Amino acid sequence: MSKAISSNLGYPRIGGNREWKRALERFWSGKQSEESFLKEIEQLRLGLLQKQKEHGIELIPVGDFSLYDHVLDTSVMFGIIPERFKKANGEVSLQDYFAIARGSKGAVASSMTKWFNTNYHYIVPELQNATPKLTHNRPLTYYREAKEKLGINGKPVFLGPITFLKLAKGYEEEQFDKLLDQFLPLYETILQELEQEGAEWVQIDEPILATSILPDDLQRFERVYQRLNIAAPNLNLLLQTYFESVGYYEEIIDLPVQGIGLDFVLDEGENLASLRRFGFPDDKVLAAGVIDGRNVWRANLKDKTALLAKIKESVPAERLIVQPSTSLLHVPVTVKSETALDPLLKDGLAFADEKLLEVQVLTKWLNLGDKAVVKEINDSAAKIDKLNQSSSRNVASVQNAVNNLQEYRADRQSPFKDRQKLQEKRFNLPVLPSTSIGSLPQTSEVRKARQSWRKGEWNEEQYEGYVKNQIVKWIDIQEQIGLDVLIHGEFERNDMVEYFGEKLGGFATTKNAWVQSYGSRCVKPPLVYGDVHFLEPMTVKESVFAQSLTNKPVKGMLTGPVTILNWSFVSDHIKKQDVLYQIALALREEVETLEENNIQMIQVDEPALREGLPLKRSKWDDYLSTAVYAFKLATASVQDETQIHTHMCYSEFQDIIDAINDLDADVIAIEAALSHGELIATFENKVYDKGIGLGVYDIHSPRIPEKTEVITTINRALQVLDPKLFWINPDCGLKTRTEEEAIPALEVMVNAAREVREQLAVKK
Repeated sequence: MSKAISSNLGYPRIGGNREWKRALERFWSGKQSEESFLKEIEQLRLGLLQKQKEHGIELIPVGDFSLYDHVLDTSVMFGIIPERFKKANGEVSLQDYFAIARGSKGAVASSMTKWFNTNYHYIVPELQNATPKLTHNRPLTYYREAKEKLGINGKPVFLGPITFLKLAKGYEEEQFDKLLDQFLPLYETILQELEQEGAEWVQIDEPILATSILPDDLQRFERVYQRLNIAAPNLNLLLQTYFESVGYYEEIIDLPVQGIGLDFVLDEGENLASLRRFGFPDDKVLAAGVIDGRNVWRANLKDKTALLAKIKESVPAERLIVQPSTSLLHVPVTVKSETALDPLLKDGLAFADEKLLEVQVLTKWLNLGDKAVVKEINDSAAKIDKLNQSSSRNVASVQNAVNNLQEYRADRQSPFKDRQKLQEKRFNLPVLPSTSIGSLPQTSEVRKARQSWRKGEWNEEQYEGYVKNQIVKWIDIQEQIGLDVLIHGEFERNDMVEYFGEKLGGFATTKNAWVQSYGSRCVKPPLVYGDVHFLEPMTVKESVFAQSLTNKPVKGMLTGPVTILNWSFVSDHIKKQDVLYQIALALREEVETLEENNIQMIQVDEPALREGLPLKRSKWDDYLSTAVYAFKLATASVQDETQIHTHMCYSEFQDIIDAINDLDADVIAIEAALSHGELIATFENKVYDKGIGLGVYDIHSPRIPEKTEVITTINRALQVLDPKLFWINPDCGLKTRTEEEAIPALEVMVNAAREVREQLAVKK
């Protein structure tokens, strides 16, 4: 390289108006042919590449696009197909691809879990009895497409072999190296064919390097990349890390590759400190991730040029690539579509397109100096400063409360055993009580009603009347099904975090700032731009109305402070911990208001608690103690008779079971339908002495579970859990399911619970 160049790691696949999501759902529903679907998707994919070119990006990623998930793409490329989906001829059709992710009538979907510490979900590869083979060179296909149809000499992007295997399941640790040796020749072939095709740079993502890797892993990286470098000697290999700093910095920068990608945003200064202490090899390029790829706030370009100046002390500009810290998959597409936002706030934002322009400005600064971009640099600092000076970021009462947390009780009045007796008397529930998690089907009719209200076509009275009718309908359905504890269904809520973002001070919500969560499921994280505070009751009206319709308990439903924090775009003008405590105190007021209105069970969901764990285990204790304290700060002020529930999903809970216990919730529901055996093994070694429900069926698949499956799942759990503490529930909310899927599935679940309950009675 003769100068610094600009690059991107990945771009949002959903499109500016969620064209990708709509095409997928039309195809899944049978409203679009495969040929038409693939043609539409191709045009979208090419458009996204062209946009990056127009934004001045020189190294444009190709192959980061996916029809569902890039980890699933890697599995299918290597023929890693679960046995239950395999066809006799060995082919994997488009229907098979989606069946692995979503399930089918005859087979359960593969597990889904969080991509490191993000809210993106990947499909877990299943390596039981796997014999990997290269079914098609996916990076080559997309490299050719970009070159032939757009004239873009792209940068193929794919997941590295060590990270891929670390994310997979279905093998023992001692089999790792044998499996790695089976995959290596396939990676060599991919690189050799790309080299022959004329590719110059290839980005191999190894985010596992940001975790607590072991010395054995370092030896694997040395061996793997030595082979890959030899396999394609004329290809530049960019080993890309992100999400945190790398451990073993000195060893990693000496790996036999032509470039190393480091995150200089979420590294907490550690990558920069290592760079300045140990230097950087003269024969390598440093891809510096200096623009935040996981948040939406405008970069202060004065600060970023200062950061690059420090980096440039160790690596000259001609060996620097300027890029976002991670793939822009995690942020919305463009700020331009946010026409309704306060201009002061809008000026403080940068989504994917705006981040690419920031990359371009910083690259120009490296090559041409201050004068070339003086206006852009000064504008960014001025707009950020103006937002920082606003009244929304200087609410004295909120800041004083956080500075005096000792005034708020953060422990329940009595230990669980004492509370349990009082709650048993109050609720008089049967053994193995059945309930659902929170949301009920958000049908097209429900969404249409909400849109009519938002557009002003319906007034407040009409919309509230509609929501009440849905609550009446579903309270009746739940009673007919026979659930023991009911829910109101959350028909008034668009999303479990965005809804609270609309109700709390210090938050703003957007119109089109969508990001992919899993599959075609997209969410609009709210913006935490100021000091967070309680304004007025948020959930009380619907909860009280639902409870008035039945003699059975109806749970009040809230999203917990950690999840609201982790699933929002939080400004970095104050420490995240302080924002977390602000949210917890606001929710505390809502919890107390629910209790005052005779809501006797209150569920405060924390599905993102584990997701927020730092990638390095050495930092876990501090994070978990803060998260537990925030949850208790939000919930501990209730009376002993009030039962606090919580829910967690999409996570591997084995590592944080002690923290889960420390939450001191009376009942916790955990997503476990696709990983029941693994989680149950945890309770063989750990005693959990509070109420718990391990999800007994997977709500992410349209498939209706068989009663025998649910009974088997319940009985497996009861081998290690006390029946008096065990609850029966789905593994998550039913928002994405249809009524035709939700009702029979709940009926199966309730009937299974009754049958096991009868068996337990007979044994007694």
